[in-house]
Amino acid sequence: MTQGGGEVPGVGEAVRDTARDRVGRVTGHEGPCLHIRPLGGGPAWDADPRDVRTLSQDELLSALVAEANARSRQGSP
Repeated sequence: MTQGGGEVPGVGEAVRDTARDRVGRVTGHEGPCLHIRPLGGGPAWDADPRDVRTLSQDELLSALVAEANARSRQGSP
């Protein structure tokens, strides 16, 4: 999907919301906003597509490892 001359990430893509410094997966689009859910689950948030960029494979792997480490420190499965 293209908006304002740039590519808007599609549903299912892993992204970084640079305005909030958070990572997650795009779960949908509504009007001018993207709906994003954290990689490890939790409440979704809305983001401006101009503040969102797709993660590289290395960035995604790093984010997934960080999420798994955070869960293990909290004693979650």
